[in-house]
Amino acid sequence: MTTPDTTQNAQPLLDLQRVLIAIRRRRRLWLSAALLGLLAGTVLAFLSPTPPTAVTRLLVLHSEDAPNDSGTLIKTDVAILQTTRIADAALKKLGSTEPPERFLKSYAGTGLTNNVLELQVRADSYGEAVAKAQALADAFIADHAQRMQSAADAEAQALLGQRDQIQNELTDVDRQIASSANRNSQIGPAELQSLYARRADLTSRVSDFTNKANEARIGTPELAAGTQIVDAPRPLTESALGPLVTNAGIGLGFGLIAGLGLAAVMSVVRDRPLLRREISAHLGASVIAQLPKPRRGPWGSVAAQRKRAAATLARTVRDGGSVSVLELGCPKVAAELALEMAEQLGDGIKIVDDLPHRDVTALAPDRVIDGSAPEEGRIGVGSVSAGTAWTDLRRLGAETVLVVRAGKASTLWLHTVARQLADLGIPIIGVVLVAPDPRDRTDGTLWDGLHTALRGRAEFTAAATAKKDSPTKWFAPLPATAPRAEQTVTLTPVHELPTKQFTPVTTRADGPEMRLNGKLPLEREG
Repeated sequence: MTTPDTTQNAQPLLDLQRVLIAIRRRRRLWLSAALLGLLAGTVLAFLSPTPPTAVTRLLVLHSEDAPNDSGTLIKTDVAILQTTRIADAALKKLGSTEPPERFLKSYAGTGLTNNVLELQVRADSYGEAVAKAQALADAFIADHAQRMQSAADAEAQALLGQRDQIQNELTDVDRQIASSANRNSQIGPAELQSLYARRADLTSRVSDFTNKANEARIGTPELAAGTQIVDAPRPLTESALGPLVTNAGIGLGFGLIAGLGLAAVMSVVRDRPLLRREISAHLGASVIAQLPKPRRGPWGSVAAQRKRAAATLARTVRDGGSVSVLELGCPKVAAELALEMAEQLGDGIKIVDDLPHRDVTALAPDRVIDGSAPEEGRIGVGSVSAGTAWTDLRRLGAETVLVVRAGKASTLWLHTVARQLADLGIPIIGVVLVAPDPRDRTDGTLWDGLHTALRGRAEFTAAATAKKDSPTKWFAPLPATAPRAEQTVTLTPVHELPTKQFTPVTTRADGPEMRLNGKLPLEREG
């Protein structure tokens, strides 16, 4: 038996191949989850249909509009639209007592371009939705115009303040010029000329600020007039198929993702081996045959594969003495396989049915015998699932063939089965894997343990037969010439113990072991 290499046996923390195979094997789970999500989305579309909705579009102009604007201004308008001030103004136009906070949840604004704003309003009826959309658009336009006018008034007020300061300075200059006409005035001609120039400049600036303030007070009437409803409120009628398909698609996506995630988590948490290499490593035996997943109905392909596997097992155990077939997660398959093996071995082969539900007895009662019958010419069928009477497996056969369904047992239980069979001294001839993954490319052969592997079984059987049939020579010890003075020969290498020399004697016909002085004929000193 070779020494296992620890680097080869190192397992990754997360085996993606096993996860993918587990997800593929659990396709019923995630397909059912996807179907459940689809049905949930469809039912939700019927139970919560889209409420009556009205839509309108506004053209909103700004004094700061620029070709390189990234949509900041229209986003500001959308944010202003979602305020209780606009909602309250719209409700006052409608004469409604609905709270503005509740009305805010029934409409939404979307900026289509830098200057186009779309409003969608939901209500209990289409007429009410259209009325609310109209009131909301009017309230927003009025608020937008008021904000523009307030900005213009503030600008005009600032300009008038600047004008008043210049006007005060002009008044002071005029007073100085008027005082220069006095005979006692000390203002010279040059200084007087400077005052006249200063007064002319201040007078011009006062006039300019006055004109700018008047223009600012007027504002930008073209912007106020340009902000208007460009698409009158109208009911938004949609086909019932659209929301149905949307909700069903969303439910299908969520269900599929949830199902795939659950299948992946279960493959890691439950730790049930699926690959051939894992099952053979945990059981300590090679996979010698595999059968597809059992299906209902007489499918020829499954029966043909089962017959081929039974023929392989029959050739293996033909000269091997009593053999048992032990199932793990597939009792019906084990029963059918045992019957096929009995047919391959001959009509005289009987079966001991020790399955919990007596599946062999139900299929072929004429082939079933009692377990107390002689072991020659029979096949024992039993189970190693939970609740197995381990001490009773020895009577089913000296060797066993395990029929294991992939993904049925956990790693811990596979170790338990291997340990219990080893404690009972029942070697595992091989494993028949049921329902393996079609895309599993791993090798299920163990390259050690020739005493149980199929490739070494014939050699060991031949060696055992030759040893059984070969004549045995009996030896008697040489008489000692002195007390405890045996003739010894020291062998090479020096670490071997000395061996006693015996003289040959004839073999007795009855064949029992000959003892001299109460000891076996051949013994080592030590």
